[in-house]
Amino acid sequence: MSIATRTGDNGTTALLYGQRVPKDHPQIEAIGNLDELSAALGLAKAHCPHAGRRAELERAQKDLVSLMGEVVCAESDLERYQKSKFEKIDDSMLARLDAGVASIEAKNVKFDGWATPGANLHAAALDHARTIARRAERRMFGLSNHGRSLRPLLLQYINRLSDLLWLMAREAEN
Repeated sequence: MSIATRTGDNGTTALLYGQRVPKDHPQIEAIGNLDELSAALGLAKAHCPHAGRRAELERAQKDLVSLMGEVVCAESDLERYQKSKFEKIDDSMLARLDAGVASIEAKNVKFDGWATPGANLHAAALDHARTIARRAERRMFGLSNHGRSLRPLLLQYINRLSDLLWLMAREAEN
């Protein structure tokens, strides 16, 4: 089976359960940003000198798979999705991010006002991931204007991940 199905040659792509939408559909825009975020986290992970931090970044990438699954589901298929075997974003995942924020904040990481990314490759990669996370967050919030409601937990998750990435970048600079 080839990756080139040719089904998208007409400018459409499929949501989770097969519904076809234009490639510039708001849900596809949100998914594209989340996919880009996962790739940026991979870059940050590749530049990270600490095994524990690499594991945190990889865990976030795995969480993003769960997040993307729900975002790419059509509103009409939400009940089917909720009953599926797919892993869902849950309170424990948000709590893990909150704990990460608290852990870095407890170290009194120093920063002076607005960040100027680029102190080193790892910090720059984290800042790059953060900016993509913020864009993904904006796209996710905008879905409600297009008939696709998201669970508040999904929006909280992406917001907290952005916060954590900002703190990780500041810590990596020091």
